[in-house]
This record gives sequence, structure tokens and C-alpha cells, in this order.
Amino acid sequence: MDIDIDHYEVLGLASGEEGAKLTENEISKAYKKKALELHPDKRRDDPDAHANFQKLKSSYEILKDEKARKLFDDLLRVKRERYVHSFQRDSKRQKMVSDLEARERAAFAPDPVAKAREEEDMIARKLKEEIERIRAMHANKGAHATSASKREAVGVARESVNNTDREKMLKVSWEKGGEDYSAERLKELFSKFGEVEDVVISSSKKKRSALVQMATKEAAVAATGSVSGDLNNPLLVLPVKPAIATEFPSFQQQSESAHVNNLVGTGYKAYEDSILEKLQKAAAARSQK
Repeated sequence: MDIDIDHYEVLGLASGEEGAKLTENEISKAYKKKALELHPDKRRDDPDAHANFQKLKSSYEILKDEKARKLFDDLLRVKRERYVHSFQRDSKRQKMVSDLEARERAAFAPDPVAKAREEEDMIARKLKEEIERIRAMHANKGAHATSASKREAVGVARESVNNTDREKMLKVSWEKGGEDYSAERLKELFSKFGEVEDVVISSSKKKRSALVQMATKEAAVAATGSVSGDLNNPLLVLPVKPAIATEFPSFQQQSESAHVNNLVGTGYKAYEDSILEKLQKAAAARSQK
């Protein structure tokens, strides 16, 4: 769990009060030095090389974010204080065994350990929220920045994928200015109709789109006619290759001229825009009722 990791130690830096005084430049230098040492290309025989490198990157992202780092420093401080209070309390208890009056005062007095524990839990929750915020921020860039190799593999797979796999794939489009959809949100929507194997998001100047691969052709067929998304930015869902042409008569009739099975081209683009406009008008009419 990230809140239990000493991110300063991961970067090879001093922790505690000394770590809190480090500048952003010192942290960046330590990360670059450690990254050269732990890069998977230099540790091909180490099965944990990739995981250790990702751990290093995660610690660096947390320390270079001002708000997350402040919360982490507070968490370390409270843990130190709790340890000191626990040690002091144990010492006092040994001296107060035969002193009933002192023990009664201690029983009614606020417990500093419990108070420190509550503060620790509160800061830990906030730190966890900040870590999730950082991950969500990078997830929007993940399809472009952190998953370059995966996108390249998907690009090759699109050209070589067989007909059976294409029947399980759906092209999903939505307006860029409205409600945005993350890979996790799309997976949640489509998983109601069957297992979702993969979601890959791409973006253009006016629209955002994604490829959703279901585990079965039946799940892809069910999702095509059922998933609409949020009313303020509905989803346009089309099969990359319909499993049974008669199940999508309107799509089949128009695909001969618009090349629905082709994910690229001005014909498909015009068709996609017209369908999306109809969905948006229908959503607007429902919201006014």
C-alpha cells in the first residue's frame, strides 16, 4: 500500500525531518540517479526489475506533487510522535503501578496515542485520496504517455486481427466538450453485458473515441444496442465487424456506403457524426420532459 511506503527511502534520500527539508531539485536529481540504476534494460535478469522501476516512478510522482508530499511529511511526523508517546506511556505505566491516584487521572485524561492515531488515520486517508488523484490525472495521459508500447501493439493488432476477434470489438465515440469517459468508466458500462477484455482510448480535436473488446461475440451484440452513456454526452456504439448482419439492419445498409467496418475514413466520419447528432437530440428531448 502506497501510504505504508517511505517514498524518500525509495529514492535513496533521507527521510523524516531531513526529507521534509529537501528541495524539488534535490528530489529530481535523486530520482534520475536511481532511475538509471533500476531501469529494466539494465536488469534483464531481475524478474522484479519492472515492478521496482514502477515503484520508483510512483514514489517520485508523489514527492514532486506539492500537496501529496505535504500530506506524506505530516504522516511521517505523526507516526514519529505516536511512537514517542507510546514509549513514554509504557515508561509511565511501570512507575504508576502502585499509585492508584495517578492511574485514575491517566484513565480520565485524553490518550495522546489514540489522538495521534486518529490524526494519522485522517492524514492517511487524505494521502490515499491524493495518490488516487495523481493516478487519475496520469490515467488521462496513460493511453499516450505510459502505454506507448501497448498502443503500438494495438495498432499492429488492428491490421492482423482475424474476423472472429473483430466481431467482438466495438467502436465507441463521444463529443470531446461534454461528459468525458475514462477507460474505467467505459469498462463499467460495457461489463453489464459480459466480460470486457480491453479498452483503448484515442482522441482527436473534436471527438474522443475508444475501442472496446468484449470476451464474446454475443456480449458485443448485446452492448451495441444497449449502451448509451450519460444523457449530456451520449455514446455512439458501433460494431467494428457485426457478428450477424441481420441483427443490425440499419447499420448493415449504411455500412456499404460509409465503410462502417473501417475505423478510418471520411465516409465513416460523416456517418458517425450524423448518428451522434441524432442521439444528442433524443437525449435533449428526454431531459426536457
